Amino acid sequence: MNETAEKEIAADLKPTIFTDWGLTDYQEAWDKQEDLLNKTVAIKTANRVNNTQNPTPNHLIFCEHPHVYTLGKSGHPENLLLDEQGLKDKHATYYKINRGGDITYHGPGQIVGYPILDLDNFFTDIHLYLRMLEEAVILTLKDYGIEAGRYPGYTGVWLDADNEKARKICAMGVRCSRWVTMHGFAFNVNVDLGYFKNIVPCGIDDKAVTSLANELGYQMDIEEVKERLKNHIAGLFKMKLI
Repeated sequence: MNETAEKEIAADLKPTIFTDWGLTDYQEAWDKQEDLLNKTVAIKTANRVNNTQNPTPNHLIFCEHPHVYTLGKSGHPENLLLDEQGLKDKHATYYKINRGGDITYHGPGQIVGYPILDLDNFFTDIHLYLRMLEEAVILTLKDYGIEAGRYPGYTGVWLDADNEKARKICAMGVRCSRWVTMHGFAFNVNVDLGYFKNIVPCGIDDKAVTSLANELGYQMDIEEVKERLKNHIAGLFKMKLI
């Protein structure tokens, strides 16, 4: 590829701020997401009112959370199988939140991704957005020799989705306001799968949950997995990570 072509490709990439928050309290992460989304929406609103074209930022955030269960807007509270004392015994918290989907679990050893993207900078198609996030996880799993795919009628990434051994390795639930996204995905890497036994994951009571470590039989270098996943997301969305 010649230098001119390389410059043209680079110029077409969307600047995206990458941040790894590390192990972060769920409420703190939720508040920070809301703040970033609101600031981006405010820029878009001002552009419309003032007929300006100020650029909007894009963020890709990775983190892990202490043990927590979250219930989406369309979820059913009965899918949490623990009472208040049970949550305390498990050192877990519980939140009803403003994303789509039902109940899920977040915990150490899980890569939680929060893209705060202005889809007007990419494409205004929420279904394509979800499929692209799924594809990034599928490509990351392929790097480790694991064939993964999608389960018809459900979001997320699955193994053996076409037979009775179907098991979920990555859950998704997003919110979108004026084409600005928040929340995102939870990719099970080294996570303690026992915590999923305390819920009906994503409201699906007849399918198992798995992790990358569970499939390969050993604990993963989660920083290496993050790097691969980050690069696949950047490639699919044509991002320039900064």
